[in-house]
Amino acid sequence: MSIGIFDSGLGGLTVWSAVRNRLPDVPLTYFGDSAHAPYGVRDADDVHQLTKAAVERLWDDGCNLVILACNTASAAALRRMQEAGVPEGKRVLGVFVPLIEAMTERGWGDNSPPREVNVKQVALFATPATVASRAFQRELAFRAVGVDVEAQACGGVVDAIEDGDMILAEALVRSHVDALKRKMPNPQAAILGCTHYPLMEHIFQDALGADVKVFSQADIVAESLADYLERRPEMVGQGRAGVMLTTGDPDRVSQRATQFLREQMIFEKA
Repeated sequence: MSIGIFDSGLGGLTVWSAVRNRLPDVPLTYFGDSAHAPYGVRDADDVHQLTKAAVERLWDDGCNLVILACNTASAAALRRMQEAGVPEGKRVLGVFVPLIEAMTERGWGDNSPPREVNVKQVALFATPATVASRAFQRELAFRAVGVDVEAQACGGVVDAIEDGDMILAEALVRSHVDALKRKMPNPQAAILGCTHYPLMEHIFQDALGADVKVFSQADIVAESLADYLERRPEMVGQGRAGVMLTTGDPDRVSQRATQFLREQMIFEKA
């Protein structure tokens, strides 16, 4: 049995780790498309095609449910895949909705009309492709009114993290936070709209200040998945358990992943 977790590269390991900790008895299959990372600088059609191919591979491998642990894929591909229809008994879910539900304090599956919420000014940090898609703002509008979102495209951060250059990543994060604060000096909340960014959460928090609530996706997505599987236990499919797949060089990806999570990670070729 296995739940599929897909990401453009290594950032989705933050979600994989959180899900493993929250649901230790649920086997997971991870698929990182490192050969084509980063997705954040690709156009929407390209991201859609790459994401669709990866998800269909995981479905074919027996993962009934696939989580897009990649905001760019969630922004550019999820709606198109769902509107085109998915095979019977299969599901693909993104990472935006659980985050927005947490920020707006709405329960899972709350489909009531949008309403006023406590948070009025929100900073969104994401890849250029996610920012351009406006998917976060669209999903937020279904649930809340009166929220001002200022988005900052964080070019270069994913590349630096994937390359293991955390000094450069920190410098870029601080620069992007400074740019955001010139547009929105006093955000109440900040959304880390990329699954790579939790690795830099403490830097975002330090640059933003202690009074800004930072919403990071990994634990929120894990909790949402736990709730979903309690309602839909049949969605745990028959895929191979504990498999880590990459389209990139398995040795290099394994080395980077081990550095990310500070534990031995072994990837095999997808």
